[in-house]
Amino acid sequence: MTNTPPVCNYEGSDYQQSFWEQGGREYEDRAEAIALKKLLPASGKLMLELGAGAGRNTPRYAGFEHIVVLDYSTTQLAQAQEKLGRSDPLGVMPKYIYVAADIYRLPFRDRQFDAATMIRALHHMADAPKALSQIRGVLRSNAIFILEYANKLNLKSILRYWLGKQDWNPFTLEPVEFVKLNFDFHPRAIRNWLGKLGFSIEKTRTVSHFRLGLLKRIIPAKWLAALDGLFQPTGTLWQFTPSVFVKARVDEKDSETMSSFPVRVIELFKCPACGNEKMEEKKDHVYCPNCQAKWAVREGIYDFREKV
Repeated sequence: MTNTPPVCNYEGSDYQQSFWEQGGREYEDRAEAIALKKLLPASGKLMLELGAGAGRNTPRYAGFEHIVVLDYSTTQLAQAQEKLGRSDPLGVMPKYIYVAADIYRLPFRDRQFDAATMIRALHHMADAPKALSQIRGVLRSNAIFILEYANKLNLKSILRYWLGKQDWNPFTLEPVEFVKLNFDFHPRAIRNWLGKLGFSIEKTRTVSHFRLGLLKRIIPAKWLAALDGLFQPTGTLWQFTPSVFVKARVDEKDSETMSSFPVRVIELFKCPACGNEKMEEKKDHVYCPNCQAKWAVREGIYDFREKV
């Protein structure tokens, strides 16, 4: 099996509760909801949600017929099931398909999804171009990809750098790892990577303009988020907020032969060990007849992290 970059694993974490529900992040959540509403297609067939965590954003993709909820942590996916409902993973395609997998080794056949999102996950990627390349490989021609990234070129980091309180330069293109497996990215670097992979960026929205503790304490979250929504379109001109959303589309000039959408869940997958697309669905695992790998199916979750 090919070595992949290190993974930030939220297994056993109470991230949804401690960070989002009890961490004073209502403003950020509402502001992100506004950005997603403006960028998402109204409907679609098959959505891939990368780094879904406990399913915070998943209900916002309700216009899609089927949603693959992917995270590395099975405990995060179990929390998503509590919110969204557990689906029978065998047989025909349910509304939600829960998959535990490494974004660097996506277990999906090529060119399947007509949309994908990756919100608050790229900042954990030590090799962002590799992760983005994996995502590009599973998207159909003309598919929409909504990406959120942590912005290295935000106003706070610029001021700290000018005042000598920060040693890394926010104007250079390379990512900065400010905490282990937590990266900020330069907007131009993101645009360059997406362009090389055959994406065209259609829209950019800057998010969390008012991520200041004092403002969040004195102004109700819904008002602050509404104000944020008014400023978000300025992302087309400049990007100085801590969070940036982009809507990218797979170039239509891609001349691949389009296959039909999968009807059964097993038709989604390829073996992440050998790449074989003829997988077999068993009672408690997915089997690869090419390399004899077995991938567990436990509690309604397809687990492609390690072979059993």
